Amino acid sequence: MDSFPKSLNPNKHLREQFVSNLPGSSMLEVSALLNNVALLMLLRHTFCSQTVNDACRSLKSYLASVALDYVFLVLPTLLIFTVLAEWVYICMIGLLLLLVFFTAVKRTYSLPYMEGPNASRASISSYRVVTMFITCLCILAVDFRIYPRDYAKTETYGTSLMDLGVGSFVLMNAVTSRQARNIKSSMSWWKAAFKSTTPLLLLGFARLASTLSLDYQVHVGEYGVNWNFFFTLAGVSILTSILNVPAEYSGILGSVILVGYQSWLTNGLNVYLLSNERGTDVISRNKEGIFSLFGYWGMYLVGVQVSYYLFFENHTTKQRSKHETRIRICLLTIMFWILTLLIDRYVERISRRMCNLAYVTWVVAQNLQLLALRLLADNIIGHKTLCLERAFDRNLLASFLVVN
Repeated sequence: MDSFPKSLNPNKHLREQFVSNLPGSSMLEVSALLNNVALLMLLRHTFCSQTVNDACRSLKSYLASVALDYVFLVLPTLLIFTVLAEWVYICMIGLLLLLVFFTAVKRTYSLPYMEGPNASRASISSYRVVTMFITCLCILAVDFRIYPRDYAKTETYGTSLMDLGVGSFVLMNAVTSRQARNIKSSMSWWKAAFKSTTPLLLLGFARLASTLSLDYQVHVGEYGVNWNFFFTLAGVSILTSILNVPAEYSGILGSVILVGYQSWLTNGLNVYLLSNERGTDVISRNKEGIFSLFGYWGMYLVGVQVSYYLFFENHTTKQRSKHETRIRICLLTIMFWILTLLIDRYVERISRRMCNLAYVTWVVAQNLQLLALRLLADNIIGHKTLCLERAFDRNLLASFLVVN
C-alpha cells in the first residue's frame, strides 16, 4: 500500500487497515438492506397525511414533519445498518407485514396517483433520494466500529452495500441525464464537455489537495494513489460528450464497451489491476481509477438507454401508461438479475475495484429493483412527497459533497 514515508498522522496506517482487505457480504443481504430502506420509505408515506406544500406553510408544521421523517426513516435505517444488522431479513419481513397491514386498513379510500410525465418524475425523484440517502449514511458510518465490516467496500472481489453506492451514483446520473430525455444540446461537444466536467475536475483536485494537506488516510486499492471518484465522473462525462450517440442506441455501444473491457480483463488485465505493484508513472499509480473508467462509461450508456426505454421513449408522441412501465421495469429487473448470476458464476466474480461486467449488471439490477418497488407502490403512497425527500432531492450534490 502506497503512503507517505513519514506521516504526520500517527493513526493513518491503522485507519487504512480498518477499511482494507474486507470480503463483503452476499448479494441477497445487500438486496435485503435496500428493500428495508424502501419499505421504511413506503411506511412513512402511509403515515403522511400532508403533502409537502401543506407541511411547509409554517415552520412548526415543517419541523414536525421533518421530525417524523427522522423517527420513521432515518433512525430505523441507522439501526438496521448497525446494531440490527444480524436481523436484516427478519426486519424486512416485519416491515413488509406492517406495510401490508396498514395498506389493508387504508383500503377504505383510494389515494390519488399521477399519470403522465409527473408520475415518472416523482418515481425517479424518490429513487434518487433513497439512493443518495443510503450513500450518505454509509459514508458517515463506515469509519465507526459499530458499522459492520461486511458492508464496507470489498478489497478485490465480492459485493457489499458500499460497493453498490459508487455504481449507483453513476447510474442515477444516467437515468436523469439529458441524453436519456433525448434533449439535444445547442453547444458543440467540446463546449458541453468543458461545461459538465470543469466542476467535477475542480472537486477532484480539491479533494486530492485536502487529503494530501490533512494527511488523511487513502485506500489506494480503491482508485489509486491520486485518483478519486470525482475524476471518474469527469472521465465518464468527457467520453460521453466525445461519442454522443442517441439514447436509443447508447445501450448497444455500452454493451460493446463492457464486453470488450471484460475480455481484456479475463485475458490478463485483472491480474495487473489487482496486484499491489505500482510503477512511478501516472497510469500505474492510478491504474484502478483509469481502467475502471471503461466499466463506468459502459454502465452510464446502458443506464441512458434503460431510462429512455422506461420513461422517455414516447415523450414526443404519447405518454406510456404507468402499467406498461411497471411491466417493463419488472422484466428488465429479472433479466439483469439473471445476467448477474450467470456472469458472476461463469465469467468473473463481481469486482467494484475493476468495475467489470458482473459489477455493472449487478448495479443495474439492484437499482431497477428499487425503481420497481417505487412504481409498484404508487397505489399506496399516491403523489405525496416527504419534507426530507424534497430537501434531499433539491440538494443531492450538496449532500454528497458535505458527507465526503
